[in-house]
Amino acid sequence: MTDSDETPTRFWWATTGDINAFFGLMLDNLAGLLLMVALLAGFGLPPEFSVAYMVPGTALGVFLGDFAFFLIALSLARREGRTDVTAMPLGLDTPSTFGMILLVLGPAFTAAQAAGMDVTNAALHTWHIGIWCVVFCGIVKLVCAPFSQWVRSIVPRAGLLGSLAAIALILISFFPLTHILGSPIPGILALVIVMGTLIGHAPLPGRTPGTLGALIVAGGVYYLMCGLGVFGYEFPESVAIQWFPVQWMSSWRGGWIDALPDAIPYLPFVLPFALVTVVGGIDCTESAASAGDEYDARVVIGVEALATLIAGLSGGVIQTTPYIGHPAYKAMGGRAAYTLATAILIGTAGTVGYFAWLNAWIPAPAVYPILVFVGLEITSQTFIATPKRHYAAVAIACLPALAYLAVSLPDRIFGDAAMFSAGVSMSDLDGGPLKHDLQTLRMLSNGFIVTGLLWAWMLASMIDHKMKLAAGVLFLCAGLTFFGIIHSPLQGNRLFVPFGVASDSPLALPAESLPAVLQYVGGYAFTGLFVLLWHWTLPSGLVKHDDDH
Repeated sequence: MTDSDETPTRFWWATTGDINAFFGLMLDNLAGLLLMVALLAGFGLPPEFSVAYMVPGTALGVFLGDFAFFLIALSLARREGRTDVTAMPLGLDTPSTFGMILLVLGPAFTAAQAAGMDVTNAALHTWHIGIWCVVFCGIVKLVCAPFSQWVRSIVPRAGLLGSLAAIALILISFFPLTHILGSPIPGILALVIVMGTLIGHAPLPGRTPGTLGALIVAGGVYYLMCGLGVFGYEFPESVAIQWFPVQWMSSWRGGWIDALPDAIPYLPFVLPFALVTVVGGIDCTESAASAGDEYDARVVIGVEALATLIAGLSGGVIQTTPYIGHPAYKAMGGRAAYTLATAILIGTAGTVGYFAWLNAWIPAPAVYPILVFVGLEITSQTFIATPKRHYAAVAIACLPALAYLAVSLPDRIFGDAAMFSAGVSMSDLDGGPLKHDLQTLRMLSNGFIVTGLLWAWMLASMIDHKMKLAAGVLFLCAGLTFFGIIHSPLQGNRLFVPFGVASDSPLALPAESLPAVLQYVGGYAFTGLFVLLWHWTLPSGLVKHDDDH
């Protein structure tokens, strides 16, 4: 191995540090795939369908993105004559994993079954909607790649990252706790190991990576308890692996194109995810530059866009994104081999078929703590990257997500098979205040990603005394509410046209919901006018310019 200012040797890109980096990146991606299958199974979508149709294309996106970043790292090393270049890490976007399943795929599958489809046809219909959403993400990112700095400048960081922090806390960190604490002995053990190593930076014996250590120790305890016959712990049932599944290749025939009308109502959920990964790609590029590796942001975002687009066209349902942890992987001693190894393992697990075995035998309590760490890391990085004066704007972005958390349990209760078969829904409640509160929570939670972004943008503008901009954001909120992009009163955040459509149209808004929608629209519009008038009363030049991180 040569010094960093000399011509790289042939295998400079593979060091012992790549082992640590590989387990961190690989297990993060593997946990994302495990989570995808588990969450979909919670909605009743058969795991064997997910493994055969959705997993291969999703894994293919990871393969293409990480392999491309491996090659880009080699090119940078040759161009600069260095041996200490670390490849940009890429993987499944964790917020999108939760968001796509909990906000798009799960509700789409439930709605398809409610419309009379059997499980197989409902699963195919859901898959086609997921393909459209991921293809849409790829197209948005391709369009944004040449203008990445402009996209970043439109919305303050408190808006984009505040909305991301909300997802990180609610969807990424909180929901996995049910899987972790469902098996509390190995779950708490794995959680403490991951937190202690990755956040506390306390090394394990032999400097074993925290993620690998948690898998070995907590996984061993899990199977020990299975062997002892402890209540609630059972060995997995044997799974029949379908080697080299070909079902996912049917996406190349374009049968999913006809599902566009059904996919359109879900695109408001997807657009913020795409935009956040664009901004995240820019942030990752700057983070890598601070660690000494200068990548072109347009190339980085272009790679993630193409990887996402090809994954979608191949049946994938989760987008890919660069990971924020480049300096951490560099500190581990990673160079470029870790992204190559991750690409190979994740890509082959999905397309060759042995992911089904990993899905069955890797205990969830041993790997889900990685997601808690990711959520906490994203949240802390949000505050680090946001000016201190905008902290309240980050916090207000979390409130709509808390409404989603509050309404998710009643939704699961009324969506239970017993309640569903009895024909009992939230609308059948007798309690007036309870029914009103639940409906308010539904309207606040529907479109919460966009709502959080806009609320944070509005508050950050007011903090900086940019009252006209704040008023413009409020008017934008009114317009989006008018069509249900935010604050839709309908299950599944369905979009609508409030006037001028037939009552039997899928775009029709039920008459009983119209007053609530108009009140929200009026609230935003009148408040926007008030803020606009407020602007004229402020002393001239009253604008904050300090950068008080």
